[in-house]
Amino acid sequence: MFCVISDELSVCCLCWTHPNLMENQNNVTEFVFMSLWGNKQTELLLLFLFLLCYLTVLMGNCVVLLTITCSHLLQQPMYYFLCHLSLMDLFYTSSVVPRLIRDLTAARKKISYNNCMTQLFTGHLMAGVEILILVSMAFDRYVAIVKPLHYVVVMNQQRCTMFVIMAWVVGFGHSIALLLVMLSLPFCGPNQIDHYLCDVKPLLKLVCSDIHLVNILMIANSGVVVIVVFLVLVISYIIILYSLRTHSSVGRRKALSTCSSHIMVVVLFFVPCIYIYVLPAGNENKDKEISLFYTVIAPMLNPLIYTLRNEEMKIAMRKVWFKIAHLELKQIR
Repeated sequence: MFCVISDELSVCCLCWTHPNLMENQNNVTEFVFMSLWGNKQTELLLLFLFLLCYLTVLMGNCVVLLTITCSHLLQQPMYYFLCHLSLMDLFYTSSVVPRLIRDLTAARKKISYNNCMTQLFTGHLMAGVEILILVSMAFDRYVAIVKPLHYVVVMNQQRCTMFVIMAWVVGFGHSIALLLVMLSLPFCGPNQIDHYLCDVKPLLKLVCSDIHLVNILMIANSGVVVIVVFLVLVISYIIILYSLRTHSSVGRRKALSTCSSHIMVVVLFFVPCIYIYVLPAGNENKDKEISLFYTVIAPMLNPLIYTLRNEEMKIAMRKVWFKIAHLELKQIR
């Protein structure tokens, strides 16, 4: 969900060369999400499923946040980034799933124009920040394993904080530019969105001017960006895994456990994004179903991946929960 600024420039150029496009008035005050998965019985079943998934996302990511912030792990760059990743998962899922759950119970699944644009902005902001956090985590593992003697100097607290701030700045810049472009486009007729959330691809189908070329450029550029970032991450992990041949068996096993967790999270997030933003818009695309991977499934599985496969996290969790239980007992007495 990470588009490039050239997409927005393409739209602006189109509007500049066709001034009559700007004359169209925006008559749409609300959008209506089409029936998500066909029949009412299926949607009621999915209501309980998504509610369970959302509670799992909240509980899992809160446990990760509590464990890291209440232990020594917060001082380590990898867990510092993991803490921010959990925050992004919480924010991103909370911008989508509560409304999805509500819509599954509603007869008419509507969203106001302003709320739709807010959801679009929030979703792209969170996704953009999350992508850059994943890049930062890959860089952290690269320095730790390939350049271990320089790790303390390179990955100091100041640089880690700079990476996070940069992720927010870039994510915000991308999102606000995208929002301004969408606000400038005319929606004067159809208002039914064939999706469960407001995103660029389904919204562009409702624009009442001819933006066929812009649509193709946007999808192509978005797909290219996602693919390039994904390939950079994959190559970095291949280099990391290759360099492990010089490590001891204990160090190799520990590094493999950590890197495999990162790789699983990257695949869960990026592969669905590549599917959605590389393929052109069409009736045969399963965008609604595939997007569930990065809006619901990945945020739900990330805490499990990072805790069940990480011995440090499991030890820290036991210590933190032991402290909490001890304090509770003291208060009772």
